[in-house]
Amino acid sequence: MRLWIVLAGLGGIVAVGMGAYAAHGLAADAVAQAWVERGSQYQLLHCLALLGADRVAADSRRGGGVAHLSAVLFVLGMILFCGSLYVKAFTGAPLPLPMVTPAGGMTLMAAWLVLAVAGLRR
Repeated sequence: MRLWIVLAGLGGIVAVGMGAYAAHGLAADAVAQAWVERGSQYQLLHCLALLGADRVAADSRRGGGVAHLSAVLFVLGMILFCGSLYVKAFTGAPLPLPMVTPAGGMTLMAAWLVLAVAGLRR
């Protein structure tokens, strides 16, 4: 089983579903709609990045272990960043950990940096 491909596929399904829900189910709440749209866009983009990390990881001569770390960070970042936007949109309440959204964004940035390092390794 290729875990990163499975997670990218499942994440893509969630992202497309959330985007559709934002467009149709949240039309009456512009703030919630914007949060879900942003979350689904970032999630879909990073699902594609996860596929790229999987391809680099598959070639162990090109920094495979580092690319696996990148994939872990992409998944964690999507959960923290996109998930926190979804929670804010659906509950309307402040998050119990207010810094979870920026922490998720920083995790996604770290994933991109680690993927770049994996690309430099040969």
